Amino acid sequence: MVKNNSLNKLFSRLVTVFVLALSGLTMPAAADRIKDLASIQGVRSNQLIGYGLVVGLDGSGDQTTQTPFTVQSVISMLTEMGVNVPQGATMQLKNVAAVMVTTSLPAFAQPGQTIDVTVSSLGNAKSLRGGTLLMTPLKGADNQVYAMSQGNILVGGAGAAASGSKVQVNHLSVGRIPAGATVERPVASDLGADGHIQLELNQTDFSTARRVVEAINKQYGPGTAQAKNGRVISVKTPMGSDDRVMFIAAVESLNVSPAQSAAKVIINARTGSVVMNQPVMLENCAVSHGNLSVVINTEPVISQPAPFSKGQTVATTSSQIEISQSPGQVMLLKGGASLSDVVKALNSIGATPQDLLAILQAMKAAGALRADLEII
Repeated sequence: MVKNNSLNKLFSRLVTVFVLALSGLTMPAAADRIKDLASIQGVRSNQLIGYGLVVGLDGSGDQTTQTPFTVQSVISMLTEMGVNVPQGATMQLKNVAAVMVTTSLPAFAQPGQTIDVTVSSLGNAKSLRGGTLLMTPLKGADNQVYAMSQGNILVGGAGAAASGSKVQVNHLSVGRIPAGATVERPVASDLGADGHIQLELNQTDFSTARRVVEAINKQYGPGTAQAKNGRVISVKTPMGSDDRVMFIAAVESLNVSPAQSAAKVIINARTGSVVMNQPVMLENCAVSHGNLSVVINTEPVISQPAPFSKGQTVATTSSQIEISQSPGQVMLLKGGASLSDVVKALNSIGATPQDLLAILQAMKAAGALRADLEII
């Protein structure tokens, strides 16, 4: 109990110091680059996936009796290479594993460029360490092949087993192949072909969208940028590809002070974490906090009969129930309180992170918490 109280006090002090550091001084809003606030529509990566075989494993491959698709894949591959496997033959493969190969095709990637791939076991292989991925086509969402993957797998782990004992370091059924895939087909892109690009803010905010439009129009003249909504901004660009690239690079480097974000409280119900941003404010409310604990101790009791009484020894239990309640405290929180006032007030009545979960939810239900409450 003493240890828990110490941890709670330490947590309260750390939170208070952190909040005071944030709210003690009124600092002007820092300017961010447009590159950090928004992305360009169409400039994105595309996920690729493929099914393949890993060979050369040291007896740590799939147990083919439990993963028949591994055997089917091997037979299909050998048939394509001109090797006929007798019908009904039983293949006991230990050095082969069926895997899924995944990667992301970067924007504007061209044929011949290489990208990293992740190889993950699909069956029950014990380890992919030391294996080699055979040529695997990687397809996109349109079922077209965009890259070919092959190479030696790097697994950041090790393991050993003997006589029923097993030791393993890190994860052995997933590995990577640096530069393991070669791009075979580019993704068509018509960025700025119509003389416009679309900037998409990372977070929808009408005030920030207005400031981005003002910054661009101030630099390049009225009418260059136009906000379509609180997230998308249309920007006129030069028609030449070289001029367009230079223009986009310059626009991304413009500094804009983003608007203050909406008040929000994030609660992680599993870990007890509570995060609040600076705009969180309170209406007038009173918070009562008290702890009720019930402790039940059960001990075995042996009843021995008197000598020569022909009685029997009986085992029973004795239970003691203790109920203790710490005195409740009522804290008045005045309207307009800032983040630092909220945290200091809750800490002053001994609220732990778990208590904050219930208190903040009750404040929101009562209409005293002027912030969005999000539980993750």
